[in-house]
Amino acid sequence: MQRSYSRGVLTLLLLGAAMGCRGNGNAGAGAAKAKASNTFTIALIAKSSTNPVFLAARTGAEAAARDLSKTTGMNIRVAWLTPPEEDGQLQAQRIAQAVDDGDDAILLSASDASKVRGAIDEAVARGVPVMTFDSDVPGSKRFAYYGIDDVETGRMVMSELARLMNGHGSVAILAGNQNAPNLQRRVQGVREEAAKYPGIKIVDVFHHIETPQEAAAEVVRVDNAYPQVNGWAMVGGWALWTQSLLTGIDPSRMKIVSVDALPAQLPYVEKGIAPVLLAQPVYDWGYVGVKTIIDKVHFKKTVPEVIPVQTVRVSKDNLGQWARQLKAWGFTDVPAQYLSM
Repeated sequence: MQRSYSRGVLTLLLLGAAMGCRGNGNAGAGAAKAKASNTFTIALIAKSSTNPVFLAARTGAEAAARDLSKTTGMNIRVAWLTPPEEDGQLQAQRIAQAVDDGDDAILLSASDASKVRGAIDEAVARGVPVMTFDSDVPGSKRFAYYGIDDVETGRMVMSELARLMNGHGSVAILAGNQNAPNLQRRVQGVREEAAKYPGIKIVDVFHHIETPQEAAAEVVRVDNAYPQVNGWAMVGGWALWTQSLLTGIDPSRMKIVSVDALPAQLPYVEKGIAPVLLAQPVYDWGYVGVKTIIDKVHFKKTVPEVIPVQTVRVSKDNLGQWARQLKAWGFTDVPAQYLSM
């Protein structure tokens, strides 16, 4: 279980190196500027400003900024430059904006690696170090990536689902943005694991706009079009961030395993519709990201190029424990009945 931090997420928010990237040519650029002005600004560019996992990351980043401002004596601030919806080209523009605004570093989750790679490399060339989280841009000049092993996570999703389905049945993969590199790798992992089960058939991969409503609608559409589907491998939890599927899915016929375990998803575990969720420490995306940037730029520490994160398996056995972790992270919409379990 991840360590707890205090902060608010949904309700409160909806209201070098270049670091050592592939060399040390710009190692002191950000630090020198921060020392001169006593302000160090990190541009946080996530995929979507309406996605609750990135709101959690924002809160973690702002908490780290407050904590580190006290210990370093600097004024560390987070500039939220996340687009309202997934848009790799707009992310590239926001990266350029951060550089032009004089921000000292960038923390990024890429919607489309091909569209932001050039902007990352240009930022680094101009002395602004870039770190990625959640969705990486391999081959770019970012200095570090913090996140899960997406292929292995996809394998875990399918392994759990195959167990629930007793190794037989038809599976649909819910996969969000088809251009997102992290989701592509999770789908790869699902397919690789499914190939181990002769009785499992992958019907298809289904993409959608990454909102709860669009994702849930896609599940309903697919269930109507493919009545043989009796298992969903969800490489992101979007469809379970709405309660609309709680009454429309028969857990005796359909099983779901999903990445993420946000408060809205917990009733799906309780009812047995999604008996297993693979949770990511979404708050730590921001907290660890900001801390790593300060370690690298200000303290000139050596940081790993890849900082691995382990998912947490959430089921009825630890539902209360995970609910309390979410509450400790400041989620305000954790159903009260789970906190006392």
